[in-house]
Amino acid sequence: MKFYPYLVISILLVACTDQSSSKQEKPSALSQNFNKDWANNKLWYDGLAEVATYDAQKTVYKKQRNFDYTYITVAEDFNKEFRVKTDDYKRKDLYKVMKLNAFASIKTDNYPYHYLSSMFFYFDKPWEMDKMTTSSQEWCGNTYKEYLNNGNQYVMNYHSYFDNEGDGEKNIATENLFEDQLSYTLRSLNFKAGLSFDANILESQITNKVGNLEIYKAKLNVSDGNNDILAQATWKVTVTLEPNKTNVYYFQKSYPNLLLKQNTWDGLNLTLKQTSRYAYWQH
Repeated sequence: MKFYPYLVISILLVACTDQSSSKQEKPSALSQNFNKDWANNKLWYDGLAEVATYDAQKTVYKKQRNFDYTYITVAEDFNKEFRVKTDDYKRKDLYKVMKLNAFASIKTDNYPYHYLSSMFFYFDKPWEMDKMTTSSQEWCGNTYKEYLNNGNQYVMNYHSYFDNEGDGEKNIATENLFEDQLSYTLRSLNFKAGLSFDANILESQITNKVGNLEIYKAKLNVSDGNNDILAQATWKVTVTLEPNKTNVYYFQKSYPNLLLKQNTWDGLNLTLKQTSRYAYWQH
């Protein structure tokens, strides 16, 4: 009988611990709209990259410019020390991320604009990035921006060639989505017609300026794509940033829910031209 008090205490301690863990793991209102296991599919363990090339249009200097936009999506193993793809797979500090590289070269009348952005998503949190880097290069100069997730905030370090910007640091709450990540993050939605929710969305960071870092209180709505894209069963996702700023995305209904078409309020239009899986880093 002397052992029963200790048994009761032990049970209470375990119960308290379990309740505490449950509170810590409770999903946020935003995350409940996404499938946290979306990336955990054998497709992403084949050692290859998904390379999708889009016919793209964007207005630059008051003219529509036609170009290719390439999205490269591939699973990688990061190490915590450097937060980059590891060369040593025996390390004890490895964690899995999904990398999305977005590359564009836009010709204008006088010189081209080059953009390369890399977004690294937690494998079990397709709505949240571990880090993002983005850079622009053109004849007037180059700008580089980095966003590192420290748990509560993205710490943004920037190096801009524009006056009143220069070098600096800013913080952005991790509860915000980035407009640039939507082409990947929305693939992991718990798709169903009528799904609707709110989210704070940071304006596109794929620019040659730092800007004002405007955050929109956006509304996202999912509907059936019907016959909007010929011979494709699609989900249509409408993202209303403001009454006069709306983005529309079309995703395949079948996994891996590839982005087929995108039209954004600032005039960036994408239509899938071709896609393949291969090890682009091998020569």
